[in-house]
Amino acid sequence: MAALLAGAGVTALSGTAEGAASTLASAAAGKGRYFGAAVAAQHLGEAPYVATLDTEFNSVTPENEMKWDALESTRGSFTFGAADRIVDHARSRGMQVRGHTLVWHSQLPGWVGGLGASDLRSAMNHHITQVMQHYKGKAAAWDVVNEAFQDGGSGARRSSPFQDKLGNGFIEEAFRTARAADPAAKLCYNDYNTDGVNAKSNAVYAMVRDFKARGVPIDCVGFQSHFNSASPVPADYRANLQRFADLGVDVQITELDIEGSGSAQATAYATVVNACLAVSRCTGITVWGVTDKYSWRSSGTPLLFDANYAKKPAYTAVLSALGGSDGGGGGGGSAGCTVSYRTTAEWNEGYNGQVTVTAGSTAITGWSVPVTVTPPQRVSATWNGTPSWDTGGNVMTMRSSHNGSLPAGGSTSFGFTVMKNGTGGAPSLGACTAS
Repeated sequence: MAALLAGAGVTALSGTAEGAASTLASAAAGKGRYFGAAVAAQHLGEAPYVATLDTEFNSVTPENEMKWDALESTRGSFTFGAADRIVDHARSRGMQVRGHTLVWHSQLPGWVGGLGASDLRSAMNHHITQVMQHYKGKAAAWDVVNEAFQDGGSGARRSSPFQDKLGNGFIEEAFRTARAADPAAKLCYNDYNTDGVNAKSNAVYAMVRDFKARGVPIDCVGFQSHFNSASPVPADYRANLQRFADLGVDVQITELDIEGSGSAQATAYATVVNACLAVSRCTGITVWGVTDKYSWRSSGTPLLFDANYAKKPAYTAVLSALGGSDGGGGGGGSAGCTVSYRTTAEWNEGYNGQVTVTAGSTAITGWSVPVTVTPPQRVSATWNGTPSWDTGGNVMTMRSSHNGSLPAGGSTSFGFTVMKNGTGGAPSLGACTAS
């Protein structure tokens, strides 16, 4: 080992919160979260659309291409082409994929509603299994069941072929089938108008609590978060996210769009982002589209980029809330940190890496650093920090543990062991984010 240490090279890789966290994706990664967009395959041939997607986002949700009518319009015959195009694009650029959606009352081909109960159960389970196995290892998470509860004050289940013919148990069955189809994927329930505490969200909460108590496989709950002036961000939004997280599931903002413009829209977006950041199990945010011109609510200009792909005040507010800065100005006040990397040991199967964190001109009380290894490399051990991983397993965010408080100019380090799995190369560092 002494010889290995003596021969190890030093690689000068550095990142700063001011320089690197200049996009939604990099700023969110610095906070241990993803920032995604819903994507339509038909727009992947448009250069500004693709450039904005590739620069600003690190997670993708197909808008319609994975819904039942798109994938299985004829029973037993699957058409994956459009969805594959989105998935292949995302994965080629290191983005994670959220599958949307397996079981939903809407966008069903006509043949589904005409089935009897036994046939419908078989068709549902077959659809889930075939779709999830097709994307096994490619989709990090799935909206297994979507919008199964009624609006209003009843808290009742929504009428659908699945509810009407299979009863309340269809949701549990769908989740159990999904777990068997791809045990590694995160399984989510997704709905709208559940953003605050109300009869509908209470009903979903009761279902999730029951599932967790009985061991039904559910990993996450999605909150669509479609807002406008008549239905603004609820005052108890953060508290509602937290109460679900307290059940032992991740929470995700899955279809965010906020109609409006200017400072009012920017403030609302910042409120949503800050609520997610305040809940440790809020793992990411997805906006429902890239540009206003293709939004399903385009007249309300609800997204972060206008019809010409210009960044709106809402974009700046989101980036700032995530601790980033558009144009190198940096976020989070004067506190900052920089990082550098060196390989301290290397052997045929792996290597040890060390990252040094140095505070800027102001003392800090905590730090976090994203570290990305090249697949199929995997981090097998860490020290002097608290790690978390993205669902793909190749991005580790290391946060300070006992070594978070540093004086101005002070340094500390953390380390990790990487198994190469046949692939060499040093890791890359994202923005160091200080608190």
